[in-house]
Amino acid sequence: MPDATPEKENLDQLSSKELYDRAMQTAKDERDVGFLWELLRAIPAAAASLGETDRAEFDLLHGLSLLEEFTHAGEGDLGDALRPFYLDYLTEHAKRA
Repeated sequence: MPDATPEKENLDQLSSKELYDRAMQTAKDERDVGFLWELLRAIPAAAASLGETDRAEFDLLHGLSLLEEFTHAGEGDLGDALRPFYLDYLTEHAKRA
């Protein structure tokens, strides 16, 4: 069962774009390159979960396309598919703070 901490409940009220922005700012503030790398790795799986297998395959094979996806990973259906990733990161960061 997912963690229902007050931090996660508050975060869950945010839009996907707001989660993305907050996670990106946290990663920048903490100089957390690992998060950025994990996000790059999560994008193709998120695209595949949307049934966009061609997009996922292209992203896996073309790094520049993946970097472009990275800059918009908080928007639209892809941002929504990545919500659990952002929620987990921000909740874990809140526990460490």
